[in-house]
Amino acid sequence: MPMSFSRYLVFSLLLCVCFSKVSANNLPDFTSLVEKNSQAVVNISTTQKMQRQSALPDGFEFPENQPYGDLLRHFFGGRGSRPRQQESRSLGSGFIISKDGFVLTNHHVVKNADEIFVRLQDRRELKAELIGSDERTDVALLKVEAQALPVVKLGSSKELKVGEWVFAIGSPFGFDSSVTAGIVSAKGRSLPNENYVPFIQTDVAINPGNSGGPLFNLDGEVVGINSQIYSRSGGFMGLSFAIPIDVALNVSQQLKESGHVVRGWLGVRIQDVTRELAESFNMDKPQGALVAQVIPKSPAEKAGIQVGDVIIAFNGESISRSSALPPLVGAANISNKAQVKIIRNKKTKTLSVALENLPEDEQLIANVKTEAKSDTVLGMTIKNLSKEAREKLGFKDEGVMVESVSEGVASRAGIRPGDIIMQMDGQVVKNIYQIKELSNKIKEGTFISVLINRQGNPIFLALKK
Repeated sequence: MPMSFSRYLVFSLLLCVCFSKVSANNLPDFTSLVEKNSQAVVNISTTQKMQRQSALPDGFEFPENQPYGDLLRHFFGGRGSRPRQQESRSLGSGFIISKDGFVLTNHHVVKNADEIFVRLQDRRELKAELIGSDERTDVALLKVEAQALPVVKLGSSKELKVGEWVFAIGSPFGFDSSVTAGIVSAKGRSLPNENYVPFIQTDVAINPGNSGGPLFNLDGEVVGINSQIYSRSGGFMGLSFAIPIDVALNVSQQLKESGHVVRGWLGVRIQDVTRELAESFNMDKPQGALVAQVIPKSPAEKAGIQVGDVIIAFNGESISRSSALPPLVGAANISNKAQVKIIRNKKTKTLSVALENLPEDEQLIANVKTEAKSDTVLGMTIKNLSKEAREKLGFKDEGVMVESVSEGVASRAGIRPGDIIMQMDGQVVKNIYQIKELSNKIKEGTFISVLINRQGNPIFLALKK
């Protein structure tokens, strides 16, 4: 018997109710997790005292015994006025990791602060001591004088999975105890100028003031420190980045013990292996970190690592992209030799490297002048480097300067005026005649690798004739 319209309508409504309940039951409930953990999340405020500058020209003085003279001197300065200070304030978040008052936050939250204050959920405001701060990982460790404080439960960022639910508690724009939630969008993200942190990317709403606050998983464990956002407007746009808690705890422990961080240094400059470069190196697929430069007298040079080597594993950890290598090197124990697996000349080998402590400033290569003699090849005009230029760069006898580039092979490969060609097809380039000779040997339709030095940065490019 056909179903009547009224029965059909009732049946449809029942199905909608049932499905809505199922969908609602599948969504996480954050209420108990927030109640349990919010007491250990704190608001951090800092002050920085700055000397106020007078708005008047040097040597200017107000005439004596004039009306309002004292008032004018008070605001604008002048003889007899007292130096005045202004306070610059900033806000951020943090979380308590020990009952006796150790607090984790971001380096940029407390940078250059003269005073740091931690406000607890019970409205107590305690002055904090900066135990140590590490700019490279953006981690800072504070200490307040208190006992029996609420603490967060610390987890492991290694166990996180992409797509997993996470939530944050912090003080965006000064609004204490604000809770936002989302999922893990990606792991191991490398950001510009942030080589030693494999960031956790989320779509959790993070805004100014959230910095330094905790990122929790659904077990109520801290898995990261909210640190940065990607934004064109200055506000949240769906891309937030957190420092993995494993990295932060390693840094904070070193800050607690010695006040500074020891970080491993290999001494290479690296880049990704593209599909074209993988073909030029006869690799099955793009993988690993391609060594574009070996720093003189570095651990890498001492161990025999060469330009053109592709690092595919470090201490047993596979390297799929170049961004995966710096965090592993930085976190490695420099007391033990590191095992570096490389591909060289289509063969795999493992080298033992004695890492050293990362220096404050790695060697930078300066701009150079070239000799007048030049020639044209592959759509580019090239010049030999002078002896003085090579000495300034720290080169022995290699390197040819690109003076100009026209439409053609070199342009398509990405070579630019000012680049210094160091290698072609795995061979060190010493002069323009050698480049001409190597270019004549390039087979039509095949890729070769070209190592250039661009404003001090070594880069491999794939050139196809």
